[in-house]
Amino acid sequence: MSQKDYFEKDYYGALGVPKDASAADIKKTYRKLASELHPDKNPGDTAAEKRFKEVSEAYGVLGDPKKRAEYDEAQRLAASGFSGAGGFPGGFGGGQPGGYSQSFNAEDLADLFGRAGAGRGGGYGSAGPDLGDILGGMFGGGRGGDFRGDFGGGGFGQPRPQKGADTEASVSLSFEDAVNGVSLPLRLTGPSGTRNITVNVPAGINDGQKFRVKGKGQPGVNGGPAGDLLVKASVAEHPLFGLDGRNLTITVPITYAEAVLGADVRVPTLDKPVTLRVPPGTQSGRKLRGKGKGITTKKGAGDLIVTVEIAVPNNLPADAEEALKKYAELAGENPRQHLGV
Repeated sequence: MSQKDYFEKDYYGALGVPKDASAADIKKTYRKLASELHPDKNPGDTAAEKRFKEVSEAYGVLGDPKKRAEYDEAQRLAASGFSGAGGFPGGFGGGQPGGYSQSFNAEDLADLFGRAGAGRGGGYGSAGPDLGDILGGMFGGGRGGDFRGDFGGGGFGQPRPQKGADTEASVSLSFEDAVNGVSLPLRLTGPSGTRNITVNVPAGINDGQKFRVKGKGQPGVNGGPAGDLLVKASVAEHPLFGLDGRNLTITVPITYAEAVLGADVRVPTLDKPVTLRVPPGTQSGRKLRGKGKGITTKKGAGDLIVTVEIAVPNNLPADAEEALKKYAELAGENPRQHLGV
């Protein structure tokens, strides 16, 4: 993608969205088109592949608020007759008879294109895109600097480098791989083609969490750095454990007697069982904590969070049932008294 594309290409048309489309609508439309046109779904279809690249390039600009603002600015300049390569309206041509070279700074250009300090239509106002940034990027100048060259000759210097767009991907992980970390191969398809890379999934990643891989996104423009790859993890459920950040969670049943009298109970971990003390009078749903018995990551070790649940037996021996009835008579308690019933 070159700066000239900002003047000549219709990115809104490529996505089929209006120029005032919201960022959410642009993203939704891109995902739908990318899914339909993806080369994996259309093997050997060169037309679909070409269209996929056009859609990806368009979203690379319109999906980035700063790039979209610069693109809109370039389109407005193009509508006024400025092409970005063929000179300003009016034909100041350094190569034409009687033509001349002229030096303008950023303020001169702002005046020339109607940006002399006031807000304007199109939703940008006085805080809109800075021509010093936009034209500086197109012509090689910096903010507030001078843009020198022969009008009509295209001699504005080299475009400034731009960082490539970030790319998103997803991986499916087993619970064990999410806990311990793992290296996985990924196949990425984008405007620049298909490539295979290996990503290192950090230990202790949770379901739905994203991690960043530096420099593995879309290539930069004009020698700029590549964007990043954002990878979203989908973690399979474990029959016993759950993850809450670096904490390992589990629900453990205890008997009524253990809840009332207190007890030492054995609790499994991903390594080896540990013993936790259940205090007397423990209620169902209470959480106990095993310090440092959770997931170990670069940021430290989490805890084991145990939720106790009183197990009610389905069948009692006759003597146990008789003893329980005697207990109820002796205790004479009404746990619903505060409800007024």
